[in-house]
Amino acid sequence: MGRKDYYHEDGAPKPNSIVPAASAVVIDDKNRILLQKRRDNNLWSLPGGGMELGESIEETIVREVMEETGFNVEVVKCIGIYTDPKHVIEYSDGEIRQQFSICFACQIIDGSMQVSSESKEVEFISLDQLENLEMHPAQRVRINDYLEYKEMTFIR
Repeated sequence: MGRKDYYHEDGAPKPNSIVPAASAVVIDDKNRILLQKRRDNNLWSLPGGGMELGESIEETIVREVMEETGFNVEVVKCIGIYTDPKHVIEYSDGEIRQQFSICFACQIIDGSMQVSSESKEVEFISLDQLENLEMHPAQRVRINDYLEYKEMTFIR
């Protein structure tokens, strides 16, 4: 399924759904960040996705990171809650979703890197290489919030 993100753009379509979602900032022992190159928009992204019925948001992010990267993680802390109504995602099936995502800092317990049906590539990227990656601005906001190392959760 294809997708198009609208971020503070005039003429963006009106949302017809809102789905709780989660994303994860995972840093390895070499201070590199775990990212995936998405198949649906060809951009680098934090691992994450929508919450399913019957699971907690913590279970959502653990499942999504495993599905998309091959790593089993545990949640360390909540980085932020992102509900910007000017970030709208239009899917090829007609769904137009308003962003509602909770981003967590996570650490790897075990597993090994693998791509999924949702990702073209999965890599640990050094923090100084982030500027050169094609990435949606909303992903950069979450990463920058993580890098501020604040004890308080961001609400944006």
